[in-house]
Amino acid sequence: MNTLFKNLRVGRHMLRNRVVMAPMTRSRADDTSGVPSGLTAQYYAQRADAGLIVTEGTFPSAMGKGYVRTPGIHSAAQIEAWKRITAAVHAKGGLIFLQLMHTGRISHPSLLPDHATPVAPSAIAAAGKVFTATGPQDFVTPRALQTEEIPGIVEQYRLATRHALEAGFDGVELHAASGYLPEQFLSSGTNQRTDRYGGSLANRARFIVEVLTAMTQEAGGDRVGIKIAPEMGFNSVSDATPEQTFQYLVQRIAPLNLAYLHLARTKSAFDYRALLRPLFDGALLYGGGLDKAAAQSLITDGHVDAAVFGSSYLANPDLLQRFSIDAPLNTPDRDTFYSAGPNGYVDYPALENA
Repeated sequence: MNTLFKNLRVGRHMLRNRVVMAPMTRSRADDTSGVPSGLTAQYYAQRADAGLIVTEGTFPSAMGKGYVRTPGIHSAAQIEAWKRITAAVHAKGGLIFLQLMHTGRISHPSLLPDHATPVAPSAIAAAGKVFTATGPQDFVTPRALQTEEIPGIVEQYRLATRHALEAGFDGVELHAASGYLPEQFLSSGTNQRTDRYGGSLANRARFIVEVLTAMTQEAGGDRVGIKIAPEMGFNSVSDATPEQTFQYLVQRIAPLNLAYLHLARTKSAFDYRALLRPLFDGALLYGGGLDKAAAQSLITDGHVDAAVFGSSYLANPDLLQRFSIDAPLNTPDRDTFYSAGPNGYVDYPALENA
C-alpha cells in the first residue's frame, strides 16, 4: 500500500492519510476587520481530503498583522467567520489546525492600529519591503519590546489558542519560522537584548517556550504543533550558530509533548531532519518543494511521518486523488497567489473537469 495513504496518529487525532496542506498566505480576508472571506470556507473544504490542513498564518492580535488582507483570531467577528470554515472542513471529514502568526518587525504602521510602530525583540529593521494596501513599502525600524510587555504577548497567543478552539479548530500551530516574531527572539541576528529574553541561547529560546507553554495549557500538547525552518533566511533573519540553536530549541520544547514538529526544508546543506528527529517524540511533518515520489520515499524510509505540500495543494484541490492515480497536476498561477477574489483561489479545475 502507498504509505502516503496510511493513517497516522498526530497528537490526539488520527489522520486518514499522510498528506498535509501547508499554511499559505492567500490575502483574501477583509483588510479592515481581519475577517476571513466568504470564499475561504469553500477554499479549505475543496482540500479537505488532506490528512491535515494547516491554515494560512493568522494574527493572534491586531499588532501581529504583517500583510494586507490577512485574517485574525482575536475578535468575535473573526471567530464567527472561522466557525463556518471549520464546519465546512469537518463536513467533508477533514481535520484543520489554525496557524498563529505574529509577524513582529515584518509589518508596517499602515497595517497596525493607530499607525503603531511594529514591535520586535530589538530595534533592528529588516531588509527589503513589506506589501501594504498602497503597494510595497520599506520596512521601518521596529520598537524594541520592554521586558514587562512580553508576558502580554504570550497571553495573546494563549487567548488566540482559546479562540481557535471556540471556532472549532482541531488544534493550533505556532509559526516560529520565516523571520517572524518567535524566530526574531530566537535568532542572534535579530535579538540583541540584555534581559532574560536575550543574550544566551536559553534566554533567546525563552519566548518560544513560554508561548508554547501557554498554548498547551489551553489546548493540551496533543493539539499543538510548531513550524520551524532553520537557515531559511527569509525576512533577513539570521543566527550565528543555527545547528546549535535549533537543537537546543527542540530539546527545550520536548517536555511539552507537542502533537508535531513541522520542519520546512531549506537550502541549507546541513540535514536538520536527521539532527532533530531523534530529539522529538511527536510526529515529524516535513515539506518544501516535495513531489509525490520524494514524499513517498521519505515516509517509506522512516525519515518523516507526513509530507507537507504547498503550491501543489493550492493549485490542485483534489491533490490526493491525483496522487492516487498519478494524474498530472495543475500549474500554480503565481499572479493570483495574493490577489483578492475567487480567481486562483477556488476555481482551479478538479480532475474530472480538467
